[in-house]
Amino acid sequence: MKVHPKLVLASSSPFRKELLRKICPQFDAASPDIDESCHQGESPIELSARLAVEKAQALVGDFPDHLIIGSDQVAMLGEIQLTKPGTFEKSIQQLTLSSGKTITFYTSVCVLNSKTRAYESDMDICTVHMRQLSTAEIKYYVGQDKPYGCAAAFKSEGLGIALFEKIEGSDPNALVGLPLIKLARILKTMGHNVL
Repeated sequence: MKVHPKLVLASSSPFRKELLRKICPQFDAASPDIDESCHQGESPIELSARLAVEKAQALVGDFPDHLIIGSDQVAMLGEIQLTKPGTFEKSIQQLTLSSGKTITFYTSVCVLNSKTRAYESDMDICTVHMRQLSTAEIKYYVGQDKPYGCAAAFKSEGLGIALFEKIEGSDPNALVGLPLIKLARILKTMGHNVL
């Protein structure tokens, strides 16, 4: 029987928990309490990478002998950051703005050894080409999926997939919020082979 380091997911996201269960059935999860504001002059790539590391680092005191997984996603429509809309109305606004356009998702993952403080991180970049959507389609979608807690106002693992013309990226899980292909590789290098 394999003995792996204990894992902790630095997230309260039900979507990330569900994804991590695909490759690691046993782990703890805790919400990191960090400021997720963008620093002045920080690019989306830098923001996503920094927040993934900071989320993992935030839990070191509570989990002193673990591998802590931090992840963060930044969605960009050109120069506009698409955040979690929070409401029906803001979801409609974001999807109306995104209709017929391209959104780029920067999804970072970090695995930190809380004992040594060593960490490794990586990023997956996924591009989503949105279909041209009517107001009726957008309202119907938002009413069905209620994507209020999802960056860019859609759930690709649900009906949201019907909003897309195509997706370009190396890991479809990254779009949901956790790049599992890169995570499995990092975990292996840190002594937790998922296979």
